[in-house]
Amino acid sequence: MIHPPLSGIFAAAVTPLKPDTSPDLEGISILLDFLASHGCHGALMLGTTGEGPSFSHVEREKIMRAAAEHRKSLPGFRLLAGTGTPSLSETIGLTRLAFDLEYDGVVVLPPYYFRNATEDGLFKWFSELIHAAVPADGSLLGYHFPNIAGIGFSIDLLRRLKDAFPNQFVGIKDSAHDAEFSITLGNKFGNELSVFSGTDSDFRLALDHHAVGCITAPANLLSTGLREIYDAHQSGKDPSEIQKRVAEQRHLLENYLPFPPTLKALLHRMHNLPRWAVKPPLEELDGEMETELFKEFSVLQV
Repeated sequence: MIHPPLSGIFAAAVTPLKPDTSPDLEGISILLDFLASHGCHGALMLGTTGEGPSFSHVEREKIMRAAAEHRKSLPGFRLLAGTGTPSLSETIGLTRLAFDLEYDGVVVLPPYYFRNATEDGLFKWFSELIHAAVPADGSLLGYHFPNIAGIGFSIDLLRRLKDAFPNQFVGIKDSAHDAEFSITLGNKFGNELSVFSGTDSDFRLALDHHAVGCITAPANLLSTGLREIYDAHQSGKDPSEIQKRVAEQRHLLENYLPFPPTLKALLHRMHNLPRWAVKPPLEELDGEMETELFKEFSVLQV
């Protein structure tokens, strides 16, 4: 099956969890319906915001299967899976599973435990992954998040991977929060590399430099505004005012990191979604902090 190129607004989806922190599989359906109805073209399951590294292989498989099953009721909605782990063999297994479940692509962190890996070593790791797990028509996005992972993708490594796997290595989720790197990606690759911005406050900048969309944590809440920016840019209109509002919202949320408990609290308080737990070592917001967050964020809502 030939899939259309990936583009648009993707939420780096939170993972619904029961009070005992086991996956809430029914909650996944609720969340995907919510995202689809609020402007998202798709969702990334089990990324950083989805607490992916906190789950076992068995738990990840349950979550991935539940999302894939519900997606059948959402025509046109795209699914990506975060499958990168420090283990090449486990990453191969999760990546194969994603494509077996007909996900539209995978988003893969480099093997983040080994922060001093050479570019030759990283190239070999991704080469083995692609050869073993990504079908000829499959789409793999590198996940560039050096501030958290401690390791990322240089321009040279991206060039090598794109040259070696022009069809399968389709692009990058750029969560470096570095405007200069975003501009460099556009200047070096143009439309050759599908770049998804991970920074809501710089979304317009990324689009102006050939980005094809965004994959962000705040898109769980800000997808309507992000979709307005995307649609305006696509039609040649000026999205400056919308971008300003989204940037203010993003900057407020950054005062309440990490994102998973903050987003889950606001999804419940503002949209009446279930009150989903987070996996340790993350902790729920305390009552006073949540009340303050809700008050501040409500002021920025339009």
